[in-house]
Amino acid sequence: MARLILLLSVLILSGCSALAPRVAAPVGLLHDELFAPPAMPISAADVMALSPEMRRYLDEEVRPLGRSKGLQQALVDLLYTKGKLRLDYDAVMTRNAREAFAARAGNCLSLVIMTTALANELGLEVRLQTVPIEDSWDRAGDLYFFIGHVNMMLGPRPLANWNLASGQWLMIDFLPNSRRTRTIGITQQRVLAMYMNNKAAESLALQQLDAAYAWAREAIRQDEHFMSSYNTLGVIYQRRGALAEAEVALRHVLAVERDNVHAMGNLVLVLQRQGRNAESQVLAAELRRLQPVAPFAYFKDGMKALDARDYHLARRLFERELARASDYHEFHFWLAVALVNLGEVDSARKHLKQALENSTTREQTAVYSGKLQRLQKARAVEAQRDRAAPLIQ
Repeated sequence: MARLILLLSVLILSGCSALAPRVAAPVGLLHDELFAPPAMPISAADVMALSPEMRRYLDEEVRPLGRSKGLQQALVDLLYTKGKLRLDYDAVMTRNAREAFAARAGNCLSLVIMTTALANELGLEVRLQTVPIEDSWDRAGDLYFFIGHVNMMLGPRPLANWNLASGQWLMIDFLPNSRRTRTIGITQQRVLAMYMNNKAAESLALQQLDAAYAWAREAIRQDEHFMSSYNTLGVIYQRRGALAEAEVALRHVLAVERDNVHAMGNLVLVLQRQGRNAESQVLAAELRRLQPVAPFAYFKDGMKALDARDYHLARRLFERELARASDYHEFHFWLAVALVNLGEVDSARKHLKQALENSTTREQTAVYSGKLQRLQKARAVEAQRDRAAPLIQ
């Protein structure tokens, strides 16, 4: 329990809170006096603001094509289907609309924000959605992130003088290999809160507590019913050493979502650090009931086995983690490391390919691609040597 469990992410899943009771935020939740003001002001209006380049793109590319195809189909074709912008999925940071357009890349939340901003300018209809998927995780040092997913539906322009639209709605989903299941509609305010919560998480991972607090505070102001922001705030307070304030934020989450294992795990740590061991043990027991195996538990044990050069044990542990999260790149990579050390080069290459296919940042893609090329080259050299070896009868 020594590591902090931070449950928020580039793509926070918020479906549970849609059915949760509406509980007012506690008085005295925010404590600006504990943090320095942010270096740059935070404005919700900036998130979906268009750049001059984006406006030129609409005028020179989308609207001309829209005269023959309709604006809805033109935007989908140019952004997504035909990929004229050559958009890349990149989860290294959450970008606003202008940043995602300039980089031609972003995580799914960033790309949904960018597309929504363009669609709004064109007068198209937009429906924003969360997509409930199996539990998915990521990590940055000792912080652990729960990954959810958002996508959108793009509709045609409303008919003149009617609050109706003709034509079909088109789904836009930027996540590679997305498993599209049922969806839950969300508001633009919820998307803004998700964006700001992600920025808080990213600032926290960089140990920028003042910026993290400013982003989390603004996320709560955008949507006071988005519980992930309170969980993030609790972690920020805990890192600042404000344990009583952290407890207030985390208990608010549990008042709304009593089985929220994210807030529960963080509250266990806060209670422990306050010396309230009896209370923490009771809550930890409830957490184990709800979540018998913590995220990354097998992975951490597998890394210990690698350090001890017990490659057979490491292999078993990484395989158990993959059974829970079959598309997480890091599990495939470290399983490949264990397999190489066991002499199973072909199997290692297969998992290294899967690590590459499931990578979520350009940096990860470059690292895995380089390692795969080196492994394939070594394998080719070995195969050539075997063919040249004399036969022994």
